[in-house]
Amino acid sequence: MSSFKHLSPQAAVELMEQGANLVDIRDIQSYNSAHIPTAIHLNNDNLPQFLDQASREKPLIVCCYHGISSQSAADYLVGQGFSDVYSLDGGFEGWKQLFPDACES
Repeated sequence: MSSFKHLSPQAAVELMEQGANLVDIRDIQSYNSAHIPTAIHLNNDNLPQFLDQASREKPLIVCCYHGISSQSAADYLVGQGFSDVYSLDGGFEGWKQLFPDACES
């Protein structure tokens, strides 16, 4: 049975450079305050549209606050047919510590 994998922020950069999609599941206020460039905000409201439109063959990275809730979201997305899903270790906070200049608002 396939499941998600864990991914360090450094490895996420490489995967994103190769075309991986990145979804941010934090609340909209946190996302609007700062997020990883190219991140798509994903919530219950836009999930059906995302599932209809997203490529299930492209790698997909899931980001949350600290890398905890992204794991259950990543597991859910694997169950929706995404073949290469990652949970970002440390979440957005870990990313921000390593790459403080690589955040958009």
